[in-house]
Amino acid sequence: MEEAAFYKKLDGEKVQCLLCPHECVINVGKRGICHVRKNVGGKFISENYGQVCSLHFDPIEKKPLYHFFPGSTIYSVGSVGCNLHCKFCQNYEISQTSVEDFPFLKEYSPTEIVTNAMRQKGNIGIAYTYNDPIVWFEFMLEIAKNAQNAGLKNVMVSNGFINPKPLMELIPVMDAFSVDLKAFNDSFYKNITSSKLAPVLETLKTLKRNNKHFEITNLVITTENDNASEFTEMINWISSELGKDTVLHISRYHPMYKMTNPATSVHKLMELYNIAKERLDFVYMGNVLSKEGQNTYCPNCRELLVERSGYNVNAKGLDKDGNCVRCGATVFNKYLSD
Repeated sequence: MEEAAFYKKLDGEKVQCLLCPHECVINVGKRGICHVRKNVGGKFISENYGQVCSLHFDPIEKKPLYHFFPGSTIYSVGSVGCNLHCKFCQNYEISQTSVEDFPFLKEYSPTEIVTNAMRQKGNIGIAYTYNDPIVWFEFMLEIAKNAQNAGLKNVMVSNGFINPKPLMELIPVMDAFSVDLKAFNDSFYKNITSSKLAPVLETLKTLKRNNKHFEITNLVITTENDNASEFTEMINWISSELGKDTVLHISRYHPMYKMTNPATSVHKLMELYNIAKERLDFVYMGNVLSKEGQNTYCPNCRELLVERSGYNVNAKGLDKDGNCVRCGATVFNKYLSD
């Protein structure tokens, strides 16, 4: 356990968390909405500091990140807890529980995590993922600083529901972000995730302003966020506010946790994919067997730059600097790993 960052003390030994936009007011002995930040005698504690439930070397494409060191491996680390309560969560066993209620946690120090990451040849860095890493901010930040000093990259896979000050503290040590934009209406965020849309949009704009590499994932859920008009509105916002070169992953939903809606039809996914392609240069489809929506093409000359089949990647159209071999256009912000 570690004292939490970003909170203030209130009367009656209450505390108010300032890490995410929920800004929970928490009585002694109680936890915030995330299940892992607790008021202990008027002191706010991060209970999951150093408590790890998942460690694994993954393809970078699994995050998903397609424009950040394509074809490389990254060391993924995760804990328990989340500041959203998504009814469709695929990792609900770890995200919707507490340190107290999860019996399989193992304790690691930041130094041990970095040492483990460096043991595999070719590994480019560490991804904070599986549960939302926002809720173990303190541990993630310490690992990331150590990793950066060791020459490793840091990747944050997140829902983006974080307050501006803690986000700005993470930005100097994070190299890339994979952010879920779950829908483009506040009703969905309120009823399906127990959160709000506006802070996520602000996070994305902050990443853009600070010139950070980020990619967006939108899980398309049948009858919940698959309306073509609303989706078009989202695409227009991404294009105008973040740029037409923003990378978007449209993923197919399957019933999970508390959500029993039918799986997204491939026809619907293709419809939305085609809408997105009208305004964005880089759109991909996930959780579906399709040759369409997997490869990267140069937006300037249409040369095939990166060919993908599952997690097999062939960056045959990129030169050593990440530019198109045909026309020389700069396409990738980050390049192939060494």
